[in-house]
Amino acid sequence: MDRKEELLEQVVEHVLEHGLIGLTLRPLAAAIGTSDRMLIYHFGGRDELVAAVVARANDHSVAAVKSMEPAEDVRTGVEALWHAYREEPMHSCLQIYLQAAATGLIGMEPYRSVVRAANELWYAALRDYITACGAPPERAGRIATLVDSSLIGFHLDLATDRPDELATGVADLAVAAGAIAAA
Repeated sequence: MDRKEELLEQVVEHVLEHGLIGLTLRPLAAAIGTSDRMLIYHFGGRDELVAAVVARANDHSVAAVKSMEPAEDVRTGVEALWHAYREEPMHSCLQIYLQAAATGLIGMEPYRSVVRAANELWYAALRDYITACGAPPERAGRIATLVDSSLIGFHLDLATDRPDELATGVADLAVAAGAIAAA
């Protein structure tokens, strides 16, 4: 592994633990045992470094989905995805994604572009998983969009501390996804 890759992995570990909000190069560099000049040399600047972190965190999430055993049906698969969204490594990776997506939402680059590229890889992994759980390929994209949008919303709702309502919402989503698959 070259020095840039080593630094990226160290930064990703740091960001997964501490988040993107308020990230500045000097304290980050000190935390991982390097200099801000070294980070700038390898990544060009804070925005490029953050874009690389978001892409790598997304790679971790995609790998987590790809490593999931297919469920016996779409409904059970949706519930398994919800469980995976709440566990590591996906929980922390989703936090990073959401922080970058919020910045990209207001049009800031490179966040908008990196989130858009991450979405393509993420949705492909979800479509493949949903298909492996028994959804017809022609409906898997539709189901993946519904499921991911809903589970991201439920993930954000975790802050409201209403686990019973969230569980009901996930169960309803699972039933709806199963019905679309069976239609």
